[in-house]
Amino acid sequence: MEVVTSSRPYHIVIFGASGFTGKFVVEEVARYAADNTGENRFRWAVAGRSRQRLKGVLNQAADRLAMPELSTGVDIIEADVSSKESLSIMCQQGLVILNCVGPYRFYGEPVVAACVENGAHYIDICGEPQFLERMQLDYHAKALERGVYVIGSCGFDSIPADLGILYTQSNFKGTLTAVESFLTISSGPEGSCGHDATWQSAVYGFADSSALHKLRRKFGHKPLPVVGTKVRPRGFVFFSKEIVQYAIPFMGSDPSVVKRTQRFLYQEECRSPVQYFAYVGVGGLWSVAKLFCGGLLFWIMVKFSIGRKLLTTFPRFFSFGLFSKAGPTINQIEDTCFNMMFFGEGYSEGTDPLQGPPNAKICTEVMGAEPGYVATVIAMVQAAVTVLKEKHSLPRRGGVYTPGSAFYKTSLIDRLHNHGFKFSVRSYEEPAKP
Repeated sequence: MEVVTSSRPYHIVIFGASGFTGKFVVEEVARYAADNTGENRFRWAVAGRSRQRLKGVLNQAADRLAMPELSTGVDIIEADVSSKESLSIMCQQGLVILNCVGPYRFYGEPVVAACVENGAHYIDICGEPQFLERMQLDYHAKALERGVYVIGSCGFDSIPADLGILYTQSNFKGTLTAVESFLTISSGPEGSCGHDATWQSAVYGFADSSALHKLRRKFGHKPLPVVGTKVRPRGFVFFSKEIVQYAIPFMGSDPSVVKRTQRFLYQEECRSPVQYFAYVGVGGLWSVAKLFCGGLLFWIMVKFSIGRKLLTTFPRFFSFGLFSKAGPTINQIEDTCFNMMFFGEGYSEGTDPLQGPPNAKICTEVMGAEPGYVATVIAMVQAAVTVLKEKHSLPRRGGVYTPGSAFYKTSLIDRLHNHGFKFSVRSYEEPAKP
């Protein structure tokens, strides 16, 4: 564990700890701290606008985890995204700031700026490509200069996908050229549900999608070289033999995050870039029909301010119960898990990728608990621990990175393995689990 200095009393500060996701992060950090006592005692604090609400979160965590010491043994820092001074004070006290305040397009940049200015490493669980890529464009040089790591999308978006590709590459004997991933989420009798903040991020992200294209042009990137057969994206809806159900393209940040990682590894390590397409299973024909109707309505409504207002005011109604202001119940969380399968192709060892089509395949799998509030918080906390313990293995001496580009030389996959995630290689012909 990195030494906590007198000027930085905490290893980790959880900003937005009283928010819906923040409460789960508090519990996960508390579990980790309980396992790291004595000389290497792990010190942490919670931060947010309301001291009273933060104290309530600590009391709740103390009851749920049977750790009464949380009620009095964890420090509270008052900080608000609208107050630069309060953010600076917060960032001067922690080695790593875990930012749980979203949607990030509205509230994320002041925290990134404060971390960079005050020398604190930054980690978030953002699934908003526009925010993630704009932070790279605007803050990479500053973060590199100040020796600060800014690592976005360290939750379910997009650690399973980004590290899943790296895991697949490391287990492929030869040159991996293309991967398709298929996500399935299994839930219990109560179904699954997401919180309103995630829904808001999707609404405003789709509404402002044109801005993302303009932003990407500012990077001036040349297209990555295509090695092997060029893989075409599948249709908007198709029946997947891989997961034995209908599937659609995954609309989250995974494809953009993976592509940024592949670009980094190509430029920095001269690795052959992997083509990547992400899909998610939606079930049978009735689910496809509901998805089509809901998707069409969503696509029309996000184009107008009154439509966006309705979508964000009544998330449960317009998402067919998939999102709500209350978020999932404890039973829904406990009964839900995810499975992400990666089907890759490439060239076996000793085969020239310039000669003929790919001649080898691989199938890997990443599995974990409920993605939004269990897997996400585990990934976030383990990413922070990796920054603290393996800073020597991170690229350069700072900058803005994806999880894959930040952690490709670290033991993060092993850490995740030890905390409920499962990375494995499967037979390519092995049927998907129902």
